[in-house]
Amino acid sequence: MVQGSRQWHEKLPFVLLGYRTTVRTSVGATPYLLVYGTKAVIPTEVEIPSFWIVAEAEIDDDERVKARLEHWSLIDEKRLAAVCHGQLYQKIMARAYNKKGPFIVTRVLPNGALYLTDIEGKCVDMSINSDAVKRYYV
Repeated sequence: MVQGSRQWHEKLPFVLLGYRTTVRTSVGATPYLLVYGTKAVIPTEVEIPSFWIVAEAEIDDDERVKARLEHWSLIDEKRLAAVCHGQLYQKIMARAYNKKGPFIVTRVLPNGALYLTDIEGKCVDMSINSDAVKRYYV
């Protein structure tokens, strides 16, 4: 880890690599894949190549160019699939958010927190941020 806040810039490239190569649940793909249309090659695979790096290196130039053009044509399909996955994820999250039943606000704190009770009068033990609730219309 970083020894103090003055060295954060030394670790930033590693953090960005991790962020860009981690699959996002909302879209089902990595940001790197959506931008470049291919899996990211991590630095260790340059020194110790993985099987798919070796397999791609042994293809002759004509086949490699043809494969690369086909690969680029599939980028839009991958992005479209990510958009569809994102929309499905949003529907699932909205359904989970909307399934919570109605509550009654019993007390409002000055910092925007609320104390709630459910329809049967049972109190919720903790305060809830007012941004996390929405009006319920009968």
